[in-house]
Amino acid sequence: MDEVIPLSPSLDSLLITSPLPPSSSSSSSSHHANQEPPSPPGTSISYRVRVLVNNSTPSTTRYDIFPCIVILLTFCFFASLVSIVGIFGSVDLVLGPNCSRLVQANTFFVQDVEVKTVGETGHGVAMLYAFPKPPPLDVQTTWSENYDVSIPANFHKEWIYYLNDKAQINISYTVKANTSQPLILVVAQGSESLNQWLEDPSHPSTQLSWNLITGNDTIQLNVEKPSDYYIAVGNLNEQEMEVRLDFRFQTLLYNTTGAHYKCFLGHSLCVSRLFFLSESVAILTTSGPQQDAKNDEWYVKLSYGPRWTSYIIGSGVITTVFLLTLKIILLLCSLNGVSQQNTNITTERRPLLPNKDNDSSSLGSSYDSVSNGDDVEEPLTVSSKLVNEGEADETCRLCAICCDAQRDSFFLPCGHCATCFTCATRIADEAGACPICRRRMKKVRKIFTV
Repeated sequence: MDEVIPLSPSLDSLLITSPLPPSSSSSSSSHHANQEPPSPPGTSISYRVRVLVNNSTPSTTRYDIFPCIVILLTFCFFASLVSIVGIFGSVDLVLGPNCSRLVQANTFFVQDVEVKTVGETGHGVAMLYAFPKPPPLDVQTTWSENYDVSIPANFHKEWIYYLNDKAQINISYTVKANTSQPLILVVAQGSESLNQWLEDPSHPSTQLSWNLITGNDTIQLNVEKPSDYYIAVGNLNEQEMEVRLDFRFQTLLYNTTGAHYKCFLGHSLCVSRLFFLSESVAILTTSGPQQDAKNDEWYVKLSYGPRWTSYIIGSGVITTVFLLTLKIILLLCSLNGVSQQNTNITTERRPLLPNKDNDSSSLGSSYDSVSNGDDVEEPLTVSSKLVNEGEADETCRLCAICCDAQRDSFFLPCGHCATCFTCATRIADEAGACPICRRRMKKVRKIFTV
């Protein structure tokens, strides 16, 4: 009889073939045909049983994808928020005279550029231009500014200018003082560099130029990168000092002819539309210094309008790619999760029948002792079970003599099952001994399979 014994959730079945009593015999006893000759009576006999172990996993691993989608959408939301508020957030700018500032943004995420004045406006004209692509930087201009300033003790004075690359700065100074204590003249690129100098004015760090000035002299600088440049004079002395400064600038401005959008910043808000996936840019310009003007600086706020459709479509694409990747991973896991292995287990078969006085040679029979005079008349019927995939080869159930019919008989009293009923009858008539154990047989019985 074939016993199917479950082992664990990862094992499908364990198929063990062993001899049973006559009342429950089955065709599976045919496995004894391949075992080695028996040991002497009263000893244990080792034989091999084929065990089929099927390691399988569910065809599809179930995962709760909903939390993953929520986490992914949350990540996309915060990434969009960081992009809108951080990278393309609003910026406060100070525009000096003859400013020509290029404003560029990623047109995939930015829909428009908004500029509006903040507080008091300067003299002259400030404009916002829009172009489908960056205009040429080929308009050369030169201007000068003169300042007579009185700087209190432990105080500084600064001026801001936006200069493009290939610009030149010439600074002539004359310190008016009865002392030999110097002033500090600094040219800093960007507000961060200026703030570092303000934290420690006596120590040069990242400034473009740091000088101790006394008497009169000239300083010349070349600009290699477009940026805001601060010219500052600091007085670390204990008394007020006066200095005369002459600035002379030579720089290049963007050619604003051919702009498809123009807006005067004095009219509150100016909005420049940017074409999707194009090189659209905006140009902020101011006029040159005005005569007798106390303030030539413009304070404006620059902000970017987000292109919401790009953020929504981008989040959808990222979510779709994530779900497809997850589905492919689950499919690969389900394909590689099923494996099958065959294990040979050596076990021990012990006699099921006790020794009899007159029939000690019946040791190892799968039936109760049968006396010499007993005659088992009733047929023996057993039930056979269908075996799942991976059962033993069907050839082991064929008759060991003719290899054609099924093994449907067994010998008494030894109980071996190795031949069909026809071959068993012929052996009983001719030899009268079991072909397996060579013991004298008394009867041959047929196995009826239902």
